[in-house]
Amino acid sequence: MSEVKPKRSWRRFFGLSEPIEDKRFKQELSFKENIAALKNLPRFLKMIWLTSKPLTVWNVLLRLLQSAIPLLMLYVGKLIIDEVIGMAQLAQSADGIVSWEQLWWYVGIEFGLAFASDLLSRGITLTDALLGDLFSNESSVQLMEHAANLDLAMFEDAVFYDKLERARRQTTGRVVLMSQLLSQVQDIVTISFLGIGLVVFNPWLILLLLLAVIPAFISESYFNKHGYSLTRGWTPERRELDYLRFIGATNESAKEIKIFGLANFLTERFSHIADRYYQANRQLAVRRALWGGLFQTLASLGYYVAYVFIIVQTVKGILSIGDLTFLAGSFDRLRRLLQGVLSRFSTIAQRSLYLQDLFDFLDMKPAITSPVQQKSLAFPDHLTEGIVFENVSFKYPQTDIWAVRNLSFHLKAGEKLALVGENGAGKTTVTKLIARLYDPTEGRILLDGKDLKEYDLSDLRQHIGVIFQDFVRFNMTAAENIAIGHVSERDDRPRIVESAELSLADQVIKKLPKEYDQMLGRRFAGGKDLSGGEWQKVALGRAYMREAQLLILDEPTAALDARAEYEVFQRFSELTKGKTAVLISHRFSTVRMADRILVLKNGGLEEIGSHEELIAKDGIYAELFNLQAEGYK
Repeated sequence: MSEVKPKRSWRRFFGLSEPIEDKRFKQELSFKENIAALKNLPRFLKMIWLTSKPLTVWNVLLRLLQSAIPLLMLYVGKLIIDEVIGMAQLAQSADGIVSWEQLWWYVGIEFGLAFASDLLSRGITLTDALLGDLFSNESSVQLMEHAANLDLAMFEDAVFYDKLERARRQTTGRVVLMSQLLSQVQDIVTISFLGIGLVVFNPWLILLLLLAVIPAFISESYFNKHGYSLTRGWTPERRELDYLRFIGATNESAKEIKIFGLANFLTERFSHIADRYYQANRQLAVRRALWGGLFQTLASLGYYVAYVFIIVQTVKGILSIGDLTFLAGSFDRLRRLLQGVLSRFSTIAQRSLYLQDLFDFLDMKPAITSPVQQKSLAFPDHLTEGIVFENVSFKYPQTDIWAVRNLSFHLKAGEKLALVGENGAGKTTVTKLIARLYDPTEGRILLDGKDLKEYDLSDLRQHIGVIFQDFVRFNMTAAENIAIGHVSERDDRPRIVESAELSLADQVIKKLPKEYDQMLGRRFAGGKDLSGGEWQKVALGRAYMREAQLLILDEPTAALDARAEYEVFQRFSELTKGKTAVLISHRFSTVRMADRILVLKNGGLEEIGSHEELIAKDGIYAELFNLQAEGYK
């Protein structure tokens, strides 16, 4: 029996690996879907127009003027050649008298057209650059503003992050689309001018031209849609690559990377994902190059068929030498322009698909909003009844686990309430519900007898001061880090200094070279990083910046030493006088300063009362208190 030889594939011939089986590569887009993507262009053009109307008008006007230059240049070139040949023949005649005036006029006109073309090109480049920068800035601002209005729950969803990542990439990448779209209009006008000349001479040349360039257009469309499918399908992996690239070279993770020897682990993981993406992209790129080269050859063949035809007509005396140069030049320019327009059309269609990512993100609507069907309520000048939880239950999106379950309690106006419980008991979730970062899944929350949903959302949050345990360490100046608590007062330096003194952050800031103008963090040149406790004092300063009636402090002293913690809470008592406050802390020395203590277990109310009452009850609070007290003996 003869041995069956393995079949040699063309991929192996070109040194390519066999295609990777991946469901993401099945996400192919039909030609109809490519055409449908063009519906995004009117909205995109409107965005460009609104970015800068004067620059848009100037750009379009300059391009329209530029589009007529090629035909005029070719025609004047024809006149110059015919004039030169006529002058040469006249010089060889019996008279030999030649007039140069007409020739110099033609040369002068051609020079003027070349000069005008250069000026128009520079003007187009300038307006493209300015309009592109403005559009990038404007769309980035629009994306940031919209993201700030979306629900917090969305930011805890991986699918949302994929949408956000794709949308973020469009704020800069669409500048290229803008230029391509405007260039497309310009080239179509130029093609119209050049096409008229060829149609007058021989309409069959236009048909030959289309037959030469259409295959290349179909090829580009095919590979563009596959390129989009590949890019979109790999969005999670590309986000992971960006994350690995970040944590592999940042001061935030440098210690752990060195101590735990994570360098090889991270680089190997990065290389594995990056290589898989490279292999998939490489296969597509090579196929695109091979087929593109083939169809480009066909397009060149079509041009030379037409060129031979024009030469034959010239030899027969039907055309002049000037006609030959004009028609050959027109056909070649038209071929290149038409090929560019068709290829760019495919690219524009592809980039329009990416536009859908941006528009899909901008069209996302938050579920947590101010009332629209009725007049929203303003936050009370002074709380009278406080906050009431009525059978409140809540579970985070995409999970069936209840973070809070059937929780009812009354936070009285002017009361300091401490939330206590083991990790995962629902303490931070309760504070997020009070700040209306989430809405209850079941039950309701009342503020002075009115449902929290009836209040104006921005006004509600403006009157609540929150410092979370995972507060942000902004790479900004010390003054700006504190002013974030009431950012509209960022220019009020006396108020910033006073807030820093109340939170003890002034002791940290005075040691910095530039004090309040010192850049914090290591991301920017000259920045100074702080210890965890020092950062916490700066973050606490934000609470003092905001004259809020309701204060929420989530582990505000977790990184502070005992002395600093005592001083902070002495001042915290002053800060909360006459105000309502919610405090989360694992330190019972801090918790016992509250008026009442609410003990949570598995998202439900286990106990509530003062420190003395709960100790006397000898329940879970007393157990936790005694366990912590044992650690200090």
